[in-house]
Formats: sequence, C-alpha cells, structure tokens
Amino acid sequence: MMDAETQEIFRQEAEALMEALQEGLLVLKDTPDDLEVVAGVFRALHTIKGTGAMFGFSRLASFVHNFEAAFEAVRSGNAVVTPELINVALTAYDLIADLLEGGEPDPSRDAELTAALSAATSGEAAPAVAAASVADAAAAPAEIKEWDLRFRLPQDFMEIGGNPIAMLDELREVGGETTMVRPLTDRLPRIAEMDARAIYTGWQVILPGTLKESVIRDVFMFHEDQMELSLDPVHAEASAAEVAAPAAPAEAAPAAPAAPVVEAKPATKEASKPTKAAAAPVAQLRVAADRVDLIMDRVGELVIAEARLAAIANQLENEALHSVVEDIQRLALGLRDSTMALRMTPLSSIMGRFRRLTHDLAESTGKTFDFVVEGEETELDKTVVEKLTDPLVHMLRNSVDHGLEGPEERAEAGKPERGLVKLSARHAGAEVVIEIIDDGRGMNEEAIRKRAIERGLLTEDSDVPRSEILKMVLEPGFSTAAQVTALSGRGVGADVVKQAIEALNGTIEITSEPGQGTNFTLRLPLTLAIIEGLLIGVGTERYALPLLAVEQILELPEKLAANDEATGVIELNNELVPVLRLNKVFNRQSATSEHQKIVIVGTNDTRVGLIVDEIIGTNQTVIKQLSPLHSRLKIFSGATILGDGCVALILDVLHLVSLGQDIEQRLKGNAA
Repeated sequence: MMDAETQEIFRQEAEALMEALQEGLLVLKDTPDDLEVVAGVFRALHTIKGTGAMFGFSRLASFVHNFEAAFEAVRSGNAVVTPELINVALTAYDLIADLLEGGEPDPSRDAELTAALSAATSGEAAPAVAAASVADAAAAPAEIKEWDLRFRLPQDFMEIGGNPIAMLDELREVGGETTMVRPLTDRLPRIAEMDARAIYTGWQVILPGTLKESVIRDVFMFHEDQMELSLDPVHAEASAAEVAAPAAPAEAAPAAPAAPVVEAKPATKEASKPTKAAAAPVAQLRVAADRVDLIMDRVGELVIAEARLAAIANQLENEALHSVVEDIQRLALGLRDSTMALRMTPLSSIMGRFRRLTHDLAESTGKTFDFVVEGEETELDKTVVEKLTDPLVHMLRNSVDHGLEGPEERAEAGKPERGLVKLSARHAGAEVVIEIIDDGRGMNEEAIRKRAIERGLLTEDSDVPRSEILKMVLEPGFSTAAQVTALSGRGVGADVVKQAIEALNGTIEITSEPGQGTNFTLRLPLTLAIIEGLLIGVGTERYALPLLAVEQILELPEKLAANDEATGVIELNNELVPVLRLNKVFNRQSATSEHQKIVIVGTNDTRVGLIVDEIIGTNQTVIKQLSPLHSRLKIFSGATILGDGCVALILDVLHLVSLGQDIEQRLKGNAA
C-alpha cells in the first residue's frame, strides 16, 4: 500500500482525468454518436484504472475496470450510448470521486452500479444500419491474424525519464517470440540538424492476433495521449505485402478496402487514427497552491522594498544608484507579471461541475432547458475562482427552480418548450463580469415588495427603485417561494451569494422583466494580489486607485472650484457625470490645493468623477487586507505600503460609483 503522500499525488493527477471524464459523459448526452468523445471517455477510464491500481487504490481500479468494460462495448460497436447509460455512468462517476476523496461508500454500490452499467449496454438494441457491423464485430476477433502497431514517441521522451528500449522489451514480452520490430526512419533529419537528446525514430511492431487490444495499449498507458499511435488488426484476407512495408509512416496505415470488416467497426476506425502530438509539447509542472501563494507574498514584499529603494535613490540623486534601481524595477515588474500569470485560472476549471449540476437539475425538476456557457477562457485570480463556486451553484439552482417554467406553463406563455440558462464571463477593464441569465418567468416585483413589508424591510409608503426591490431577495432568510423544495425556498443561499461576492470586493446587479427572464450580473476584481495603481493626494493623505478603472484626468472647472459642496455634476461628452469631492467625503479639514484635478473612474457603463488635490503618479500596488474593524468601511477595498513606509488606503471604485449613482438619482428626483 502506498503512503499517504504518494496517494495524494495520485489524487491530484486524477483531477484532470475526472474533469475530462465528466465533461465527456455530458457531451455524449447530447451527441451520443460521437465516437471521438467515446474514445476520450474510454481513455480517461483506462488511465484512472491503471494509475489507481499502481498507487494502491485497488477497489477503485476494480470498479473502474467494469466501468471501462461498458464503454469498451460502445467503442467496439456492440452497444450504443443511451440516456440510461449516461445517468448510470454519472452515478458511477460520483462513486469514483467519493473513493478518490478517501470516502468509504457501501461496497454493495460497486456491484449495483456494475450491474446497471452492464444492463445499460446490453439491453439496448443497436440501430438497423449498424446491425451488420455489430455482427461482424462479434466475429472479427477470430479472424485477426496479427496486430500492426506503429508508434512514435515524443522527441523529448528520454529527457523526461522515458526509456523506449524498455517499452520495446515489454512489447516483445507481451507478444512472445513471433513479435517483429522494424524502425520507421522516414523522419530522420540531416546529421547537422540532429539533437542527440531527441528521438526521431518510430517503430512498427507486428504482434500475434491472439492478443487483446487492451493488453497492447496497456504498454502505452501513461504516454498514449502525448504520442502518435495506430493499432490495426490484420485479417487473414490481407496480403503479407500490405503488412510488411517497413518504411511506411504511422499516418499511412493500410487502407480500409484491404480489410472491409475493419472499416465497418467504429472502434477500429477510431483506433486507426494516430493520436496527434503537439507540435511543441509544453512540460507541465504541478505545484501546491500554498507554494504559489508564498511566492506571491514574497513578490509583494519585493515590490514594496523596490519602491523604498527608488524613494531613497531619488533623495540621494546618484546616477549609478538610479541605474541599478531601474534594473531592479524592470526585474521586479517582470517577476510580478510572471507570478500573477501563475495565479490566474480560467473559469473553465470550474465549469464542468456546473454542467453536471444543470444535468441533475433537469432530472430532478423535470424541466427541459439548454445550458449555454460563454467566455470559459476568461481568467481570474485563483482565489476568486475558488470562492465563486458556491455562489454560482446557488444562482444556477434558483434560475432553474424559481426562474424557468415547466413545459405546460411555457407552452401557455407562447415560449419554446426548452428553456435557456446561460452563464457568461468577460473582462471589463479592471473587472470580470459574470452573468447568469434565464428566459423564465422573471421576478414578481409586487410579491417581493409584499414580502419585504412583512419582514419590516420596507414600509407601505416606501418609494424604492425597482432595482433595489429586486436586490432584497439577497437578504438573509428572504424567500417568496410558495413551498419549500429540495432545491430552494428556505431563503438561505441568496444571502450566501451576497456575502461571498462582497467578501471578494464585488457587487451583484439584478435585472428582470416579467415573463422574459432574469439576469444576475456579478462584477469582481481581476485580482486580489498586486495591481497597477494611481496614487492621489487628498489633503495630507495619499490614496490609491486601480489604474485600469481610471478613464480620464481633467482640470477642475472654475464653476466647481468655486463651489465647496461635497457633490456635484459635470458635463462630459454630452453626458452628466456625478462628482464627489473627496476631501469632503473623508472630512479632511486641511487647505485644498490650487491645482485640483478630477479623476474619472468607471465600471461598465457607469462613471463618477473624484475631485482630488494632487496626482502623485502610478505605482505597483500590493493589496493588503484591512483588519476586521476597518473592513466594514466599504469605500476602501484594502491598503498598500508606499516606498516611504507609509500606508495608503485603496479606494473601492465599485462603491464610489454606487455613491455617484445615488447622487444621480437624487438629482433626477429634484428635477422631477
């Protein structure tokens, strides 16, 4: 039995395989005839089984072997993908995930699911078109004279510790004395262009037809996805000349007409496709998240130290020292960007679980709908991505359970039978915008208002904008559901979403039209580590603004300079923009500067102007979290340490824009 540390390595390696397995099963639900996806599912199962057995997960390996057998039947054309098979396979996936997490589910589940998988692949009749191929497939193994294997290993195979000689020896051991090996030398470069560490040779291996395909492929268990490989059965009718072409490349496998029975088998057609190797393979290195966090902390301290050094250099006015400081600044900036890239994670890393969630929701609610994902490649700080999972799960559940109507209700409303739930993500300046959209019944404003009055959140004569009323569903314990279901109705979940998003310095916007659907919009900071900041002066204090949120810097108009009010408006590009005088907002009593500026900051389509006393310059801003006492001040999103050792608070642009919107609403109310 492997030790705990080694088993943990396997669990980490298995994560990507499990993600690919679940993704493949969900794709097959919609495209059951896609043989490439079937082959991908089979490969994932095959690798999980082999590595699981090697790392001491004997129960897992035994169960996955039976799981794999079900998809081998599909791959060979003896079974077809059905909704029943997908449902059982997803339940089997859950069992594997439980075993990987170290759980000990009831052993009887293994046998139950194995029997269910067997029934799902043996009880469904094949289509009439495929009947002949299935019959031929059943008889094909007896007609296989030998196996024609051709493979090419990655050029850096030996650099990463591989041993092609050991692999060939294993093939000889599997095949016995009749095994024949021939080199494929058609890709040898000129001697002057050769790299002594690279592999340019491929191999053709002729193996006995009595061997099972899975036994041969097991030799390449850990490398098949990174190499070129074709494995074709040669039947008794095929001529020896067609098999023995030693110089033929892997791509030029014997043509299908020489073996018509093979052409009719989906599995053989799939197997004959060589696995595409990447043109320039990139080595992957798995590193524990806490180590990356530690590096990020050290880079942050380096940035602060570099700023202090630059401040000292400016005081000493030494050219040689300035030159060294510039080099250090350049290196620190490059190190910062490289480390930030390590922390950035695409949203696709968590999208798989949402596809599975919507599949299960469709099963449990009986509602039919399409789940569309856009912007999976959008990257966010890994800390943000990790904390997004639970909020998005709650919101998707509510979109399906509360938002979408049942088939009969949709038909009465003149809507398509299938609903739509869309999850999209995109970058917008210094933010990432995530939207959860459904085309359901929409929110009932009157029902929300009534419930808010019952709970004392509103009074009967309250005049509250529709957007604020809709946001009340995010209050703890707030629910308008007529009955409690297994998915929703208790009023817990929406407030969890609100707390989680606010903890990430983000905001939630809700728009909804009765009968048309609801749109939840999350706005989140791109990163929680290091940003480019604009340093501003207000009185004797200094503050930082995220530079990506800054749109313009303007001279303060005379009309506003003469007005000492805390708020105001300016006309910018034929649009009225609310303005905040920060020395009034922060209650700074010191004399104001004669050369005040207006900094225009914005998020999405909303902007606000900030009147400041001084524009100090840009700097790399290392974000430090505020203490619990100060974190309640929503106008600040964090703090940073400047080059002189002083602390500057980082202004929360989202909160400033919200204050500007309040000013705009008041002005409209006064005008009315």
